[in-house]
Amino acid sequence: MDGGHILILGGTRSGKSALAESIALETGNRPACIATAEAGDGAMEQRIELHRKLRDKSFTTYEQPLELAKTIEKTRGNHDVILVDCLGMWLSNLTFAKNVSKPEKIKQLKDMLANTDDCRIIMVSSEVGLGGISPNRLARQFDDEIGLLNQELARICSNVYLSVAGLPLPLKGQLPKS
Repeated sequence: MDGGHILILGGTRSGKSALAESIALETGNRPACIATAEAGDGAMEQRIELHRKLRDKSFTTYEQPLELAKTIEKTRGNHDVILVDCLGMWLSNLTFAKNVSKPEKIKQLKDMLANTDDCRIIMVSSEVGLGGISPNRLARQFDDEIGLLNQELARICSNVYLSVAGLPLPLKGQLPKS
C-alpha cells in the first residue's frame, strides 16, 4: 500500500471501522482515534460503548464532535496515524450545531488533508448512495451532503476502500497485504 490518506466507505455494520482500525495498527506505531459520535439517547450510548470496548488499547482516543480539523492539527505531532470515525456522524453534528459554519468546517478538513503529509489520516464515512431517495427532506439533504463530501475526499485520498459485509473492496489504491 502506498502512503497517503485513506477513505473507507460502507454502510451500517459493514465492517468499515474494523477495517480502518486494522490498517491504522498495521501502518502506524502511535495511533490515535478521533471519535465524532455524541450519545443523544441510550441506544447511541450503547453503540459508542461497543466501539470503545472493541477499539485496540494502543489507540489514544479523542472525542470531538465538531472541531475535526483543529483536533487533527493539534494532535498529529504525537501520532503517525489518526483514525477518524466517522465523517457521517461529524457531518450530522455540524448540521444540528448552533453558530457553526458547516461549509467552513468542511473546507478546514479538506485544506488540512491536502497540506498534511507527516501523519496518515484514515477516515471512515457512511456510504448512503446505494439506496433509494428518501421521502424525508432532512435525510435527502444528508445523503446529498455526505455523498458530495465523500467524492471530494476520495479525490484527495491516495486510497479509497468500500467495506461490504466485512469484506474490503479497493476503489482507489491497493489494499494492505494482510
